[in-house]
Parts: sequence; C-alpha cells; structure tokens
Amino acid sequence: MSGSARWRWAVVAVIVVVALVVALWPLLHRSHDSAASILASEVPTAPAEEQVSAADRAAAALAPCPAPSGAPVGDSPLRGITLDCLSDGRPVDLVAALAGKPAVLNLWAYWCGPCAEELPLLQQFSEQARGAVTVLTVHSDPGAAKGLSRLSGLGIHLPGVEDANTKVRTAVHAPAVLPISVLLRADGTVAKVVVRPFGSVQDIADTVAAELGVRA
Repeated sequence: MSGSARWRWAVVAVIVVVALVVALWPLLHRSHDSAASILASEVPTAPAEEQVSAADRAAAALAPCPAPSGAPVGDSPLRGITLDCLSDGRPVDLVAALAGKPAVLNLWAYWCGPCAEELPLLQQFSEQARGAVTVLTVHSDPGAAKGLSRLSGLGIHLPGVEDANTKVRTAVHAPAVLPISVLLRADGTVAKVVVRPFGSVQDIADTVAAELGVRA
C-alpha cells in the first residue's frame, strides 16, 4: 500500500472515531447524570422534627417544666441551650430554669429499651426526693410525638424537654449512647455525667448523694 493510501485510510479512521464519539456522547452524558442521581438519593438526610399536637401533649399529662427562679448560675456548658417543653411546647432556658436546686437530666429516646426500664425508677426517685432534686427528662430524638406516647405508655409524668439535635449530649461531651444522666449542681454546673442506666431507685439516690450532696 502506497504512502498516500495509508494516509487516506488514517484520515477515514479518525473521521469514524469522531463520528462515534459524537453519536454516543448524549448517551454517556445521560448515564453519568443517572448514576449521580442514584448516589445522591442514597445519602441519608436527618429526619425532620415531628410536630406535636395539643392532644398529644394533653394525653401525656406531663408535669410542667420548671420556671426560672432567678438564682445565680455558674459557668455551665448548658448556658444558652433552650429546648421546647414537652408538656406545652414552650421554650425552656435550661440553666435558668434549673438553677436554685440540684438536678438530674436524663437523656433518653422512645426507641431505647434500657431507657424504658430506667424511667420508672427516675419517677420513683423524684417522688422520693420530694422536690429536693429536679428530675428532667430530655428526649434526644426528633420523634417528639413518639416520645410523648412512650412516656404515656410507661406512666411517666416527669417534666421533660425535646432535644431533637442532641444539644445537651454535645454540650457535656457525652458519647452517642443512651441513656445518659447529667447531674447538675444548684448553679447549673455539671457535677457528673453518668453513662449507664441506673439499676434501682437506691442506685439513683446513692449517686445523687455522692455527686450532689443531697440525700433523698
């Protein structure tokens, strides 16, 4: 084959390749877009916080959240955290509302089995403490309505707040487990973060006495 013939065949081959690329480009482009859409759809998104109706709140019959007493507060990691009260939906400034007496913040969620076993113990301890210690439940999940339903089913009427974004757990640098109990001094500072479920009412009473100096 002469040099000119080889050159002509080379030109023809280049033209064929270019034509194929032009013909297939839309298909390749659409395939890339489809793959990208599938990957994007698989990225999990945070669940939206559930809306709670007045009927849900009334059915749970929870105690009202504590109101600010005006007592002085210390350098608490919970400063600036405001959460909605489960009983009426009103915002609660945690440090301001809890200042004035020791408190136990119990972090839980409606799906947590150990939490369901511990909550009745906290209810009994609160009754035993007769107001000397505030016990506040902190529902640490966006499913507020499910949380209220769970409390109602367990017969728990402690005051509680909704912490959909786990602000309390993050503030006290606790691990991502439940239940967790945060023991606060009267000035709102953290005395102890208990990363385990309490096993009995006496266990709660002994821990509170040791960390907060209150025998209930």
